[in-house]
Amino acid sequence: MALYSSPTSLESHRVRFVLAEKGINVEIVDISEDESAAADLAELNPYNEAPTLVDRDLVLYDATVINDYLDERYPHPPLMPVDPVSRAQLRLVHFRVLRDWYSLAAQIDKATGKKSETLAKQLRESIIASNDLFKMNNYLLSEELTLLDCTLGPLLWRLPCYGIKLGKPGVTIESYAQRIFSRASFKASLTQAERDLILDAA
Repeated sequence: MALYSSPTSLESHRVRFVLAEKGINVEIVDISEDESAAADLAELNPYNEAPTLVDRDLVLYDATVINDYLDERYPHPPLMPVDPVSRAQLRLVHFRVLRDWYSLAAQIDKATGKKSETLAKQLRESIIASNDLFKMNNYLLSEELTLLDCTLGPLLWRLPCYGIKLGKPGVTIESYAQRIFSRASFKASLTQAERDLILDAA
């Protein structure tokens, strides 16, 4: 199994987090350093984007599709609730995180100056508005880590790079983030470039 990955990509990071959490033996192919890998990616994925997963004859792209596959293909530890109602509720929140927060993060990455600051403020306010959700369980909507947390962790890791400090209104979210960051699997999922992002923002 091989994952074509970008070293600073949010989408790649959340797949690497799931791979690490499940202890899956995988070759991480850094498309930023390997020209031949970048050429291979163009043939494997019609959108020419990371992450792209190759598992024997199966080629998957889109981080959500990949992570769903990994959770079903390697069921231990499970990263989704057992009952359908809880699964549906978690999927709905996951959808909103991707649509609302990930889309803002993508815009921040491309923006500069005042536009970047405005987008960062929007993201901060939206995250803080969800503070009460993080008070209910050890993880979001669950006592155990889920695919939703594997999506949130990489985003929260990047907040300092966006100039975002949650402060006192987001103290519960900060505690949640530290629970994610302290996991061995999260640490293993970080590339050197992602570690450097935080050092540069400090």
